[in-house]
Amino acid sequence: MSSSSHARVTSRSERRTTNDNGSAQPRPPSGLQGGSRNERPDPRRQQSAEPQSQPPVPGAAHKRAASGTQRTHRGVEERRIERVQVTTRETLATRTRSPERRPGPSAQPSERQRPSEPPRPYSGDPRPRPAKVEAPQVEPWLPEASLVPHTSAPLASRISIPALASQAPQSLQPTPLPELSLEVQEAVMLEDILMVFMGYEGQYIRFARNYNPSEEKDRLAGPTFKILPGLDPSLQDLTTTMLKMATHYGAVEAFVEVQSRDEFGAVNHALCAAIRKLLLEYLVLIAQLETQFLTNPGFTLHVLNIHTLQTSHMMFQLYSLAHEILKRNSLLEEDLEDSDDGLDDIENILESLREGGDLGPGNIPGKKICKGGSVLGLITKRLETMSGDPAARSLLTSLLRDASRPYMTMLNEWLHYGSIKDPHAEFLIREQKSIKRERLEEDYTDEYWERRYTIREHDVPPQLEGVKDKVLLAGKYLNVVRECGGVDVSKAVTDVPRSFDDNRFLDNVNSAYAHANQSLLELLLTTHALPARLRSLKHYFFLDRSDFFTYFLELGTSELSKPVKKVNTGKLQSLLDLVLRQPGSVAAQDPFKEDIKVEMNEISLTHSLTRVVNISGIEQGESLQTPVSQPINEPDASAIGFTSLQLDYSVPFPVSLVVSRKTVWRYQALFRYLLSLRYLEQQLVSCWQTHNRVASWSHKSSNRDVEMWKRRVFTLRARMLVFVQQLLYFCTAEVIEPNWQALMAKVKTKEDSKGGISSVRTVDELMQDHVDFLDTCLKECMLTNKTLLRIHSKLMHTCTFFATYTNWLSRELEKIDPDLTGTEKPSNMNKQQWQRYQADRGRRGVDSTASNSNPSGGDPVRFEKMSENMKKYEENFSKNLRILLDALNHYAATETVVLLGLCARLSTANQGTQYSGMRTEEDAGAQARE
Repeated sequence: MSSSSHARVTSRSERRTTNDNGSAQPRPPSGLQGGSRNERPDPRRQQSAEPQSQPPVPGAAHKRAASGTQRTHRGVEERRIERVQVTTRETLATRTRSPERRPGPSAQPSERQRPSEPPRPYSGDPRPRPAKVEAPQVEPWLPEASLVPHTSAPLASRISIPALASQAPQSLQPTPLPELSLEVQEAVMLEDILMVFMGYEGQYIRFARNYNPSEEKDRLAGPTFKILPGLDPSLQDLTTTMLKMATHYGAVEAFVEVQSRDEFGAVNHALCAAIRKLLLEYLVLIAQLETQFLTNPGFTLHVLNIHTLQTSHMMFQLYSLAHEILKRNSLLEEDLEDSDDGLDDIENILESLREGGDLGPGNIPGKKICKGGSVLGLITKRLETMSGDPAARSLLTSLLRDASRPYMTMLNEWLHYGSIKDPHAEFLIREQKSIKRERLEEDYTDEYWERRYTIREHDVPPQLEGVKDKVLLAGKYLNVVRECGGVDVSKAVTDVPRSFDDNRFLDNVNSAYAHANQSLLELLLTTHALPARLRSLKHYFFLDRSDFFTYFLELGTSELSKPVKKVNTGKLQSLLDLVLRQPGSVAAQDPFKEDIKVEMNEISLTHSLTRVVNISGIEQGESLQTPVSQPINEPDASAIGFTSLQLDYSVPFPVSLVVSRKTVWRYQALFRYLLSLRYLEQQLVSCWQTHNRVASWSHKSSNRDVEMWKRRVFTLRARMLVFVQQLLYFCTAEVIEPNWQALMAKVKTKEDSKGGISSVRTVDELMQDHVDFLDTCLKECMLTNKTLLRIHSKLMHTCTFFATYTNWLSRELEKIDPDLTGTEKPSNMNKQQWQRYQADRGRRGVDSTASNSNPSGGDPVRFEKMSENMKKYEENFSKNLRILLDALNHYAATETVVLLGLCARLSTANQGTQYSGMRTEEDAGAQARE
């Protein structure tokens, strides 16, 4: 062996001795021994005897293998005593010797034990030991280690951060690098680098001044190192390059400890577990490199660099991925994204409070944390970016596979059972448990179906972006079936994909969606008889084959004619139950007749519809556009039982998902509208009966003006009746019935190619079709257009006032008709009519013998007043009807073409008047605005 090699090996051996005794801050490699590097050492091991130094033997061959064996034993001894306080000056003196302070070969080793101690046994080490000079007395350096409090990361280190090497006293500082030869510098750099690779400081490679290991941000960013001055430039560049891997290792190790905390979720935990396996392999490599350093004389910095190139690339990829996740978590100074919707955060916090959750640090639901699908999205995005690097692609693919396992477990639980087991709120489906199905009885916004399960749009993994709606619906469907006892939760689902790269991944989602949809459809259509429910709703709310309801109105006339606050709903409910059980009616065979109830709504139909029409938005941004001066929620003072009557329908779960409170409200609006038309028709028919039965109207008056006035009344009544009957026919025969048939065609099932029964639609499409059917009926019945609603309301009020004042007109007619003012029978009235006229007067309490003050010609002043009143009724009805016809023509051309047929039907009611015919668009628009 050459003299230079001999000097380098001897220097390494001697320096190792110095490292044993005088290292500023020894830190053992955790991955190179059986025990944990953080376990508390046994203080008694520090008192073990050290071998006597032997004088050098001239010409003895120095083998690195022998030196390596001794290094290993002493390295173990170092690890056992690394954190024990040094309490005696004698021991301190033995630990502060520098390899360059040894005496010459002729010097004798000094006695290291105190005189009272027995001599230490010979260790059997054949290597010559340099004699040591007694060090001067110095104050002992007493670094201490302590336990830190527990965190929610179970494998995080609980040992306090060791003292920095820069804090050690000067007596423990190593020999300056300029005083060492090139070979010795390379040897000490090799030894220091192996220590630094494991996150420790070496004697000559130390943490930079701006790095504080006690700060979490500094540890997550990675330690930066500095080399003491004096290193040869040929070694400086290579050493600096390899120190990058040590920085990456320190950052990744801190990342694993931080991201393993409970609040970062199962996906982060799985990712940290996968990275921890890679770090263990990394430490095994460092142990192997240390063995090479101790045993192989040809092991140099260049050889070390070659052996760590591949590992350095792996650590860089892990560091880059960890850095991106930490920035998303706002654990570093950079912040990539803005905060999420504040409203969602508030809802999550309230949800946590309702569930009795803990809002301590790290558990705040609104806190911005990158977890779950966001982590998987980052890995996937980085995998796409590094697709040209085979090593990086293989590493990231493995990390993605391991990190996605808990996410796939939650996904399969949701797809196959309809339940969510997501304690860390990282799954793409959010569940609000406070929204329960019991609230369907009073929920008018379908909150249970639309808001109990929603998608976290910002946390959807890229692999699920295209099928996220199917994932949501599949779980929602199965959740309903599961609550109805249709899913066996005890049966474990096997043979499902466990990672995103499984070829069966998309097939699993599609098949689960198809199965869930078929299960819920079968539950609704077969078990809970949804078509029969819809037919029942049609009978009651759309007055289909409503002979029973006509009978109910006749029986309840006395009660329904009262003001709404005096109506006895209990009595009406009893009458309805009696009518529904009447043999021969369509309701008698209805199995759901017990679900129909009678109730009163004090708010008029027009005001209720105006409120709905003027609301923009459903959830966020809901604002009422009606002016404050227009109180739409105040009860109608003139409301009676007929105008306030509405039916209610109770539906059990899960049919209540389709026939929800929102859809029941639409049924009620259509029912009240049809009932108002039926009631107005009944009033006008009563007018017709009065005009044909009462003698004052039925006989032909001798006064031509009075007779012409009566003809005007008859004509106006007939026009109003035509208007109401045509409107009622249009709503039932041309709007509701065709749309109903189209809906039932979508509900029906058909035979598939294999002979089984398969649904035409999905459950969500069925629900949407049902809502669309009701919305279409409301729109085509002119109940969703504010302009048409206002014009229609004026016409209805005109007709109602006219029909209501028929009895008053009859009394006024008796006063203006000269034939009815005398006591003798008129010549143009037969005996039967006269007797009936006298009986009517007697029932009203009018003296039949009383004579008029003007027996020759009635009361001309009163007649003039009646003519003016009738002219106002005619003009009001004709004018509003013309405005309605013009508006119908306009909206038929721009929105709903079906209104064109109604326009043609209603135009007959204005024929022969000055308001017949079409106007220009300008006149129609101006009149409509009035």
